[in-house]
Amino acid sequence: MTTALAQSPAQVSAETETVRIPGTTVTFDLAPAITPDGDPIHVLTTEVTWDLYDVFVYQLDTPDEDAASVDAVSRPSKPYVPPDRGMGHDGYPAMGMTRYAAREFCAWLSKKTGDTYRLPTLAEWRHFALAGSEPPYHFDESLYDLEQFAWTKENAEFTSHPVGEKSPNALGLHDIHGNVAEWVETGEDESARPRPKPAAAGGSWRQPADEATAHSLERQASHWNASDPQIPKSVWWLADCSWVGFRFVREPAPDTTDPTNPDAPSDP
Repeated sequence: MTTALAQSPAQVSAETETVRIPGTTVTFDLAPAITPDGDPIHVLTTEVTWDLYDVFVYQLDTPDEDAASVDAVSRPSKPYVPPDRGMGHDGYPAMGMTRYAAREFCAWLSKKTGDTYRLPTLAEWRHFALAGSEPPYHFDESLYDLEQFAWTKENAEFTSHPVGEKSPNALGLHDIHGNVAEWVETGEDESARPRPKPAAAGGSWRQPADEATAHSLERQASHWNASDPQIPKSVWWLADCSWVGFRFVREPAPDTTDPTNPDAPSDP
């Protein structure tokens, strides 16, 4: 097995990029990577935090005088109770949102920034998670202790923890194993019957270490939203799920170079 510091086929040489959400002081960091198909991409270095998700939920990017004009269905309803369940807010991973909400967050962020953000596919997530190491973890178990890299049932004390406290993998991605599980796109036919359940990868603070691997996958179950009194259930929030969040990827900007004149400047 390779170590966490070994050169990875998923790595590229560029440095981490910091992005600020327009109209706010909130920033996030992206690490460059290569997809399983060999294409360049950027990956959020941590799980999405409440600091970032709050901008979306509470419309912190929208002046008060414009708030009434914002399409109400484009963002989740503001929660009546603290959505962090008392686990911690600033710097902690956002959790309890549905995969639909995570997708809509990516659509909102794309519109805000002009770039294309989305959830990773399951194949991408596993590729980035391992970062060139052999499964099940992104480090050599004979050289490292899992506690150096992950919050799991063995050490999390029944709660999530601030992102980035554990050592990253070779791509610079933190909390791949445990803390909160992360929504992924499975590529399944969502029009099929029965409809495939959304899935989250990597395990969480409530799973033992052997269920928080790069290949761990948990399907949404009815008990994740059992206490939601709405009929139908909320498409935005999972009332009884405190262990699922997400991270996103950013696709490269399209190449606007004129193929008939490659030396010509691209469109602004």
